[in-house]
Amino acid sequence: MTFIKQQKVMLAAITCGVMMVGGLILEKSGFAYYPAIYIIGMIIGGYQQTKEGIIDTIENKHLNVDLLMALAAIGACTIQYYFEGIMLTFIFSTSGALEEYTTSKSKKEIESLMEIQPETAQLMLDNGQTKEVPVESLKIGDKLLVPKGANVPIDGTLLDQYATLNEAAITGESLPVEKTTADNLFASTNNLGNSFTMTVTKEAKDTLFSKIIRLVNEAQNTPSKTASFLKDFENKYVKVVLVAVPLMIFIPYFFLNWTWNESFYRGMVLLVVASPCALVASATPATLAAISNGARNQVLFKGGIFLEALADLKAVNFDKTGTLTEGKPVVTDDVFVPGFDDAHTQNIVTAIEGTSTHPLAQALVAKYNSHGMKRPEQLIVEEISGFGMQGTEGETIWKIGKESFVTNKPLSEKIAEDTRRFQAEGKTVVYISKNDDIAAYFALLDMPKQEAVDTIRYFKQEGIQTVMLTGDHEKTALAIAKILDVDEVHASHLPEDKAAFILEQKKTLGTNAMVGDGINDAPALANASIGVAMGQGTDVAIDVSDVVLIKNDLHKLQMSHQLSLKLKRIITQNIVFSLSVIVLLILSNFFKIINLPLGVIGHEGSTILVILNGLRMLKNIPLKHESAQPTDSEIEKARHSSTYA
Repeated sequence: MTFIKQQKVMLAAITCGVMMVGGLILEKSGFAYYPAIYIIGMIIGGYQQTKEGIIDTIENKHLNVDLLMALAAIGACTIQYYFEGIMLTFIFSTSGALEEYTTSKSKKEIESLMEIQPETAQLMLDNGQTKEVPVESLKIGDKLLVPKGANVPIDGTLLDQYATLNEAAITGESLPVEKTTADNLFASTNNLGNSFTMTVTKEAKDTLFSKIIRLVNEAQNTPSKTASFLKDFENKYVKVVLVAVPLMIFIPYFFLNWTWNESFYRGMVLLVVASPCALVASATPATLAAISNGARNQVLFKGGIFLEALADLKAVNFDKTGTLTEGKPVVTDDVFVPGFDDAHTQNIVTAIEGTSTHPLAQALVAKYNSHGMKRPEQLIVEEISGFGMQGTEGETIWKIGKESFVTNKPLSEKIAEDTRRFQAEGKTVVYISKNDDIAAYFALLDMPKQEAVDTIRYFKQEGIQTVMLTGDHEKTALAIAKILDVDEVHASHLPEDKAAFILEQKKTLGTNAMVGDGINDAPALANASIGVAMGQGTDVAIDVSDVVLIKNDLHKLQMSHQLSLKLKRIITQNIVFSLSVIVLLILSNFFKIINLPLGVIGHEGSTILVILNGLRMLKNIPLKHESAQPTDSEIEKARHSSTYA
């Protein structure tokens, strides 16, 4: 919906209203040609919608309510009810303008996104100079300069050592993000620090930001199941009305002794009150508003049909790593063997593991690194591929890794017992030895996200089955499941196993959802009733999914379900209300209780109320059950609990 079109529709409605009032004044003053004022006002107010109705009928072979309103206005004029005709046109054009406003309001998110998308970039030339070029002309491998305060023009990687960016446009996170060499950069994020250079890794049409815009646009042009049904129903219903109106005119005239004027008048009233304007507007404005609400909260729906389907959810399946968990391990337990210098051992751990990019190494460094520790000057570090890390300090050899690598000696009874307990809890055990003697050992686990606990609990309280569906080992999956309290755990599943499980579950339970972020989740995402991808997951997962959580926040999945439930309530309210008004007005017309002005007010007033009710979907949805979120002590207790039963 363009801004210009919205303005035209609004101006036409206002002009029609002014001419309605002006015509009424002239009629009361005795001006003989007052009908001309009414007719001109009707033409101005009804031109746009009548034109669209005729085009829709010719091009799509689809009858709509716009034609009924035009016929009703013409019919009113033929029996010299000019004021009623222009009042019908005015209220109908006003409701049309309101619907245009609703659509425009619902689509403002994509317009605001477009405004912050850069159109040009500073291309670095071979001679060291820069040249301003259109973003669309950039190729993979081009080097760009991003000035301080400018938006990143396209997806790429950082060439400089350091950069500070505001990624709120992508993730919704307001805090600055620190980037280092080779880190990914996203189009339309803002450079908060000094200028930096970058390498282009994606074409303009393939950037994450472009995908976000495309997803929002596609979603707002994909009708929900209810909206599609009402559109088809409109076509059939209009045909019924066009048949019923002549019957309403001729049957009372020939069989009930009504006068011709009365019969024709009642036929015109029927044409007005039986039109399903409010019914047709029951779903689409509300759905567009809901999709806009989701986009504002970093949730992208690829169509109203998927948003609507969430209300009927019977089961939700989650991948583990990166979806329910942080995707990186943390140290949950550490044991230092008596007889060794604990502080020096920690110092050696950070010095050796600080040279590795392995997630386990980074977790150990994060645990023990501090400003007070210094790297031993004589320490020589090397990586033993496939086994672990080794550090040589004079004649002392330190090894960090699995048991078979760090020592040839049998484990003591306590170390062996602790190892079995940690492994039973699904944790990874890492050892450090000094000249083949175990000096310390650590248990690590990829811990659940805080919001995952809250989200799982929400769905369980809503009576929706929760399932962890992962390719990870069973012990690890069970340990995480214990913390999350999911209903079912299915571990060691290959991608085809996940897809088969999803299909069987959908057949057994009905509407289901799959939430994941990896390539291995893609088959399950594609086969689920609703595929939900984490926004920072793989491109494949995002492409095959139906819903994208841009901020990687599972709270937004809970919000989406509540949004869907509210949408279902509002659409149901609109349908029941609009049908009730239509039935009441038809009966009132047959028994001569209402006249044309009241019929117009009742019909068009109900349409306006339905559209306004749909606009309630723009209001933010407060999360339910947030008070149920467990405390840190509860999660810590669950970390050390026994294996999930």
